Amino acid sequence: MKLGAFSVSLSVKDINASKAFYENLGFAVFAGGLDKNYLILKNENALIGLFQGMFPNNILTFNPGWDENANNIESFDDVREIQQQLKIKGIALASEADETTSGPAGFMFSDPDGNVILIDQHR
Repeated sequence: MKLGAFSVSLSVKDINASKAFYENLGFAVFAGGLDKNYLILKNENALIGLFQGMFPNNILTFNPGWDENANNIESFDDVREIQQQLKIKGIALASEADETTSGPAGFMFSDPDGNVILIDQHR
């Protein structure tokens, strides 16, 4: 299964304080905007998303079709194919992508410890 770019999406209380903290660790703003209440920060191949008021807990995020620079990759598994494979393996999904569509879509599920995983395809 090709899951694409990986990032940790952090639910933060004060996006400005979190931005300053991660900039001190060498991260730089890569995408998003303070006006949108989210920032994506990058340090080499590491990606961290800062999200204020958008969801209650941290999320592990995978982006099929993208590399760590948000560049399209030629060969990737569509989000609906990944979803079907997980269903066959008996993994319970919290939300599902509409399998009759194409293009951008996403779904969510949790690991055995309750960590939320988002498969979020943007193309």
